[in-house]
This record gives sequence, C-alpha cells and structure tokens, in this order.
Amino acid sequence: MLDAAGTTAALGWGVIGFGWVARDHAVPGLREAGARLVAVADPDPAARRAARAAGAQAHPDWDALLAAPEVEAVYVATPNHLHRAAVEAAAAAGKPVLCEKPMAGTLADAEAMGAAVRRARIPYGTAFDQRHHPAHGAIRDAVAAGAIGTVTAIRIAYACWLDPGWSADNWRADPTRAGGGALIDLAPHGLDLVHAITGEEVAVLHALTQRRVQPYAVDDGAMLLGRSTGGVLVQLHVAYNCPDGLPRRRLEVVGSTGAIVADRTMGQTPGGTVRRICGRLGLDAPLPVPDAPASPFARQMAAFARWLRRGGDAFDLERDLRLMRLMDAAVRAEPAPCR
Repeated sequence: MLDAAGTTAALGWGVIGFGWVARDHAVPGLREAGARLVAVADPDPAARRAARAAGAQAHPDWDALLAAPEVEAVYVATPNHLHRAAVEAAAAAGKPVLCEKPMAGTLADAEAMGAAVRRARIPYGTAFDQRHHPAHGAIRDAVAAGAIGTVTAIRIAYACWLDPGWSADNWRADPTRAGGGALIDLAPHGLDLVHAITGEEVAVLHALTQRRVQPYAVDDGAMLLGRSTGGVLVQLHVAYNCPDGLPRRRLEVVGSTGAIVADRTMGQTPGGTVRRICGRLGLDAPLPVPDAPASPFARQMAAFARWLRRGGDAFDLERDLRLMRLMDAAVRAEPAPCR
C-alpha cells in the first residue's frame, strides 16, 4: 500500500472499458495503491471474462456498475469517442471520475463533459499519469529548489513505432473514434508535464502534423512549439513513425544555470535515468530519484484517492479543458501541407 495512513484502502473502483491500458496498467496500479477493483463494464465478452478472472463483477454496459454503492469512483478507459457518454453517465450517477487522456476525441465532447461535471458537482480528473512518475516528481522538486536557475525551455520527445498491422483493427488509427493520431494520443502528456514541472500552463501552441511513413488514416507524427504563461519555450515531438531502436523517450528541462535530462522516464512504468548538467562547467551527475518503485498509474490512483478526501489542485477540470481548447486551436490553425 502506498499511503501509510491507509487513505486509498477504502476506495472501490468501477472501470468502464477494459482494454490493455486498464487491464495491464490501471487495475494493477489501483491495487498497488491499496484500492479495490469492484466492477468492470465492457461490451466485449473477452474483456468481461478477463474482468471476472481479475475478481471483478463484469457487465456489458455501465448501468449496473454505476448503480452499485460499493463503486466509489469510476475510471473511464474507453476509446476517445465514448468518453463523453461514459462521463455524463457517471456524473448523473454522482460518481467521481478519472478519465483517460485525451479528455475526449473532440473539443465539443470535452466541453459537454465539463458541463455535465459542473452540473453534477462531482470530482473529475483526466488521467495524466506522467505527472505522477517518480522521476518527473523529482525533476519538479529540483526545479522548484532552483537546481537549474530560471527555466527557459522544455524539450520532449515521446515517440514509438506502430506499423501498418497495428492499425488493422485499432480505434487509435480511426479518426472518427480517436479524434486524431500521434498528436492527440501522445502530445497531451507532454503539454501537461510542462505544468507539472514548472507550475505554468502552456498558453500559446502551434502544431504541424505529418502522414509520412505509416499508411493509416491519422497523423503518424507531429511537432509542437509553444510558450508557457511565464515564458518557458516548449518543443514537443510525438510520433508513431520512430523506430524503437532510436532514442525516443527524452525530457530536457533547460535553465539559466544548468539543465536536467531524463531518458526513458516517459511511459507506463517507473525507471529511466535522470541527470543534472552544470551550466558553468558542463559536468553532469545523477539527479536523485526517491526509491519509489510504484508505477505512474499506482501513484496516480493513490493521488486521486487522496484528492477525493483532502482536496487540493492535483486534478483540475478547468485546466484540462484549457488544454483541450489549446490543442484544438493549434490543429485548426495548422497550415496546409506543402505539395
């Protein structure tokens, strides 16, 4: 159990959508956090069999799950285009919601979700698990302590290789279900991390997408350039067309007296390396990361449980909506590709 005070032990979760993210990461994470998996809702019989094997009640839809008093919080891990209906239903049932990123496949859906949450006055959070990675927490603390002076820029590469076979029956390669490709799938993590590390939201954003290597119907790569409310410059490269053998998960925070560089920290598991580089001499040394083997998902589930009981700013509906508006405006303003 992550919390010595036992603040996560009593929380019973219902999961809507039991794909690989929920099955392989979120459910192990909530159990690692000391919480309980009560029920799962998924129309796929195979997913329900997996849920029962995990000790949960399994339902083909969410009505019974939301009616169960022992379900105290709901984790939504459906395809993006179904987030809205699931969150609206949970809000109507009065259940707190943690919804997978992106908040929705379209801005219109995200705005409708926000309206439903406000009407019901339920706690809501978007599952930006990367802000809960132990390495990223150590970076945030080092930045706050002045380890690299004034932060001037953040550069992030978060990429992978997803070949044509991956898209054969995958909702993430369907623009009507996903809302986009690499940009909407991967960029929200990096944009949210800027706030998690600096305390400043990205306020200006420009985006360029590509469909250059993979033949599926969504973008297979994107480059984003932005600036935070306080003036930090942000560069983010996300992709489905980056060979796995290349460096593809890297976070650099540059400051006036040094830099912090993290390799292989972005992802669903703990680990990776973090080092601080001295701006005067160029020497680098490991940046201590607390001995916290818990996954970002486990830490996120524990943080959500604490937030329900204690409040604070760990999760923020309005901040998440601002991020959705920012991405939507950047995509809409993207210039036509050169021919």
